[in-house]
Amino acid sequence: MSPRDPEFEEVYMSRIKSWLPRTTAAFVIGVVLVILLYAAIAYVPAGHVGVLTLFGRVTGEVLPEGTHLVNPFKSNNRLSVRTMELKEKASVPSNEGLVVTLDTSLLFRLNPQQAADVFRQIGPNYLQVVVEPMLRAAIRSATGTHNAIALYTGEREKIAKQIADELRIELAKRGIQLENILLRDVQLPPLLARAIEAKQQAEQDALRMSFILQKEKQEAERKRIEAAGIRDFQQIVAQGISQQLLTWKGIEATEKLAASANAKVVVIGSGKNGLPIILGGQ
Repeated sequence: MSPRDPEFEEVYMSRIKSWLPRTTAAFVIGVVLVILLYAAIAYVPAGHVGVLTLFGRVTGEVLPEGTHLVNPFKSNNRLSVRTMELKEKASVPSNEGLVVTLDTSLLFRLNPQQAADVFRQIGPNYLQVVVEPMLRAAIRSATGTHNAIALYTGEREKIAKQIADELRIELAKRGIQLENILLRDVQLPPLLARAIEAKQQAEQDALRMSFILQKEKQEAERKRIEAAGIRDFQQIVAQGISQQLLTWKGIEATEKLAASANAKVVVIGSGKNGLPIILGGQ
């Protein structure tokens, strides 16, 4: 049978037509299998968990980090469980009605065990929906119980703890763990801030003056004790030196002067208390 024979061509085309559907079906099945296999691989990066949903419904399954084989019809929704920081600058009133501005930083993270509930009840944008409003409310609640001066001076740690205690309870109910809250800065109305700074400067000046006065009092006491010691010494010396001792010391001094090679003296008569009179000393 020749290739150009009409009968041959008819047989050849018949075989192609019978083979083509089978090949096409196999190719389609292969492509579908590849797609399903790819869809069945769920990858969860480090610091995340995967919440599985099936046709929009949360199944409750939470995947840890790594590669997993899952139902290809399930969707893998990744949520970060790393520590995150939320910075908030809020202007809130103190208990006396003055508006103060607090600059805070909140450190928090998603509780992995409650990731499915968070995704179901809140969604992936839980930061904007829950964390930010709760932080603002906690700041407002804490500052409303303190006056502006306390916020500006020595009670920052106390206020930060109050905010953290209130916020920790509320966030835990929503599956979010609070790690720490930092009160970085407190800004008061300019007039009040200047008044507080002036008061603090006056207190520093008063403390410095008190130190100076204390030092002067100590110096005066030292001098008084020194003077008393000198006076007591003079009294003791005066009581211990007799007239005979003074006369004897005068005679000794005269003898030493007379024995000096450079001394030219004339001793005539006797002076007061029997001491010699020295004349002509060069």
